[in-house]
Amino acid sequence: MLIHYPARPPLQVTAVSARIIGFDANWLTIRWRVDGTAALVVPPFAGKRRADGLWQATCFELFVQGADAPAYAEFNFSPSERWAAYSFADVRAGMAERPVAPQPTCTPRRGQNVLIFDAVLPASVLPPLPARYGLTAVIEEEGGHKSYWAMAHGGETPDFHDPACFHGHLAAPSAP
Repeated sequence: MLIHYPARPPLQVTAVSARIIGFDANWLTIRWRVDGTAALVVPPFAGKRRADGLWQATCFELFVQGADAPAYAEFNFSPSERWAAYSFADVRAGMAERPVAPQPTCTPRRGQNVLIFDAVLPASVLPPLPARYGLTAVIEEEGGHKSYWAMAHGGETPDFHDPACFHGHLAAPSAP
């Protein structure tokens, strides 16, 4: 279960959860679930390709940091099927576009009061494992209201780059 940043509560969204549902030598699959979506603003379909600024609307994110390194990777996934990937040398420093091939697959499914969002990312683009990771979400509701969800929060403002947000542990997948 993700928690919203206390100073930015949602309007109607009641819960956001995220978890890794599959990981092998080829692919990492992550699922986010948003409950209470009556006022959720979902970016319209825009086609599968790289795009910047996805965090300015409803967006789902993965941060991965190698066990003994300040460097980390950020992956953004939009219900529009756009995606982004960046490398950082340290917290918000040394940002560069991260190569990703093949492209991630983003699959949104919306029900009456729920959004299920799956992202499938090539395992080869992850930093060296074992690693720490953070699963996050920017949730936009009607009127431009945004709430910020993470496994954990740190600091005075919502900042998913804060190492306190990298709350999970990812080991290399075991051989079949």
